[in-house]
Amino acid sequence: MEEENGLKLALISVQENGDPRNRDCGSGERKKIDEIKTQIALAGPLIAVNLFQQSLCVISLMFVGHLGELSLSGASLATSFANATGFSLLSGMGSTLETLCGQAYGAKQYHMLGIYMQRALLVLSLFCVPLTFIWASTTTVLKAMGQDIEISEEAGSFIKWMIPSLFANAVLLIHSRFLQTQNIVLPMMITAGFTALSHIITCWALVFKCGLGSKGAAMAISISYYVNAILLVLYVKFSPACKMTWSGFSKESFHDLSGFLRLGIPSAAMICLQWWSFELLVFMSGLLPNPKLETSILSISLNTSSFIYMIPYGLSGAISTRVSNELGAGRPQVARFAVGVAVQMALAMSILVAVTLILLRHVLGQAYSKEEEVVDYMSQMIPLLATSVSFDGVNCVLSGTARGCGWQELGAFVNLGAYYIVGIPAAIALAFVLHMGGKGLWMGITCGLLVQMVVFVSITLCTDWEQQAQKARERIYNLTLPLDMVLSEDHTM
Repeated sequence: MEEENGLKLALISVQENGDPRNRDCGSGERKKIDEIKTQIALAGPLIAVNLFQQSLCVISLMFVGHLGELSLSGASLATSFANATGFSLLSGMGSTLETLCGQAYGAKQYHMLGIYMQRALLVLSLFCVPLTFIWASTTTVLKAMGQDIEISEEAGSFIKWMIPSLFANAVLLIHSRFLQTQNIVLPMMITAGFTALSHIITCWALVFKCGLGSKGAAMAISISYYVNAILLVLYVKFSPACKMTWSGFSKESFHDLSGFLRLGIPSAAMICLQWWSFELLVFMSGLLPNPKLETSILSISLNTSSFIYMIPYGLSGAISTRVSNELGAGRPQVARFAVGVAVQMALAMSILVAVTLILLRHVLGQAYSKEEEVVDYMSQMIPLLATSVSFDGVNCVLSGTARGCGWQELGAFVNLGAYYIVGIPAAIALAFVLHMGGKGLWMGITCGLLVQMVVFVSITLCTDWEQQAQKARERIYNLTLPLDMVLSEDHTM
């Protein structure tokens, strides 16, 4: 009965929208401008959300920095370890909803969004259990990796107070994806902005007023994640905007957990493989001659790159939503058109950012350090950073396309090959064999970014969008009815 109702909705959707293969999606500049406005309306708030959420750890580190060098080193190492072993995995698993919820929303199977969200909550909550034990063993793990004993112990103490943030982060990620795929992004921006502002007060109160030191800064991160998560949970429960997509808890969420994992594990691998490769650069910089200088430069480059990455990442979320919605609605050519517009926007944005970085190459280093050696070295790194940012902008949009289509498994293999067969080996060869130092490390990972871009562009150009729409239908309705049959039924109605 459920499949019959779903099929009826599919037929109605196709009837309303016409044959997707014959639909005109390129009626001049007006169509393109409308698409640009749609994507900016999505991407703008998502960029703000990403920046606000990233600021939580940055603000805590700024407060810890006033407690001493050891406290700052320990907290910095702890947050890097938390990102690499916990938050990256949860972010990857949560991105599964960009495919499932986005395509279900486009197909007007609104009740399934709530089912998928509950399913994700169950799976990610289970994943938080082993992550808790890993974080509790941080000191032992870092010592085994050869890190400084005092810094390892400080990092272990800091991250233990961040353990409660794991579940809150999972809830926050899931509700964010749930709202994003429905094009509801302004509430996300408002709640994230409120949380970031309140985090400053919470940090000050716990670190200095209560005298908890670095532990207070870690506790503030956990508290702020819970505040943001609770605000979104309340919005979903009481907002009329979610009336059709959230109808309460259902036993159906316990079904087909293996199906969720088949998409969720590749999603996590796709994101983690890229994330870990950049974290590995900072680790390898400590093995170079003059490790303090090299580590500082690589850390500055990575922080700058991460900050800039929030811009294309917002556009990535926007195109993921557009593609999944349109494929679910049976409009593959509109999805294809949206991808083309997003790539053009990413190219324009990447060129603008790259030119800005090059023009400011003698200023950027001064923002981080007053030491002439650091400033001069950073000015040499900026052209390399500008190049990598250009590639990364396009890659980010095409990765969003992959999530919208459900290509996470393919994306994971692309990232594995680009970063670990090309990027990291090239970085090692340039840095340690050819003695190019930190510049060699960054040039190597840029080679990986280039390979990733070439492969993703090739895959996108060769994509059969009609077939992607059919796969989206099969995923939503769990049947193998060809799209042609749906369309032929439409013509007889």
